[in-house]
Amino acid sequence: MSTTASQRFLALDVFRGLTICFMIIVNTSGNYETTFPALLHANWHGFTPTDLVFPSFLFAVGNAMSFVMPKWTDRPTSYVVGKILKRTALIFILGFLMYWFPFFMYNDAGHLTLSPFSQTRIFGVLQRIALAYGMASLMLYFFKTRTTVIITCLILLLYWPVMYYFGDQPDPYSIHANAVLKLDTWLIGTNHLYMGEGFPFDPEGLLSTFPAIGNVVAGFLVGNYIRRRGNTYEGLTKLLLAGFILLVVAHFWNYVFPINKKIWTSSFVLHTVALDCMIIAFVIYIIDFRKKKRWTYFFEVFGRNPLTIYLFSELLATTFYLVKVEPGVNIYSWLFLNIFGYITSFMGMIGPYVGAFLQAVFYMLLCWCLGYFLDKRKIYIRV
Repeated sequence: MSTTASQRFLALDVFRGLTICFMIIVNTSGNYETTFPALLHANWHGFTPTDLVFPSFLFAVGNAMSFVMPKWTDRPTSYVVGKILKRTALIFILGFLMYWFPFFMYNDAGHLTLSPFSQTRIFGVLQRIALAYGMASLMLYFFKTRTTVIITCLILLLYWPVMYYFGDQPDPYSIHANAVLKLDTWLIGTNHLYMGEGFPFDPEGLLSTFPAIGNVVAGFLVGNYIRRRGNTYEGLTKLLLAGFILLVVAHFWNYVFPINKKIWTSSFVLHTVALDCMIIAFVIYIIDFRKKKRWTYFFEVFGRNPLTIYLFSELLATTFYLVKVEPGVNIYSWLFLNIFGYITSFMGMIGPYVGAFLQAVFYMLLCWCLGYFLDKRKIYIRV
């Protein structure tokens, strides 16, 4: 890693900061049983605002690439490929270590034991970011942009029949019969899969990472477009129009290939790219056209050290869940029961929901403090 300060595109920092901010909030509810539905992922088919967070981060990765890759034009191929592969490997390893952390666990007798590698999740959020970034970067470097767009479209189109014909009929897109689950089970085994669905299934599996390349490539294209024409009303209008067209296509594709984050369907890619186009156009309009920038610094802090803050949020949350304040009660549960759930108890039935949300906001602000500390010292940690 290198620690340097750099000039950044403000709207990009803010967009990425918004993504990290809400990613932390939706990941750290004080009590998942009393979480507002909008702050939960869709159970399977369908879409909630929370489902937009992760693809938006991939989109922001593509945005950043559009500013970085032009600097590689005079570099030898070995340097560029080495840099891409090194970054891909490092982010992937960080993701794996994050899931392995804190490297020990409570056994059935309540004693701490080392967490076995044989039961550690291999794929995940950072791993998907790494692979999608790596594959998108290599395509954009070795092929013309037009060729990369064609390849990406083919990936999205081919993913549809692959999911249909390799899933189990009569419902090949169901949670127990989809091709994503079948490939991961065959390739790495059930012990290395996410268990949050109540059985081994990884929403960041290998097969569903291929369409996620589309979010990165789309972010790159939009970043390039913003650099050239993002400072004109015509440019923003076309960006909004592109978002609207993609939204319509995603809507109709949804009837035959449902919008689904957990298997990252092609319709989901179009739907999220469409919304990201509209959101980033709105951010640029507010910042560059209306000249309203006083509100931006809060999100800039997140956007300038996104990976560091995200890793910190996950590792700290794991620590809070692991450390017991009293028998059967960890730090996170204690905070909800004794502070955030307590101070909102007067609100009646909605109180626990507000309390769970306030605790997530409190946790997000803790993470922001780390970002503020780094930013004030001009420390920007890159992988």
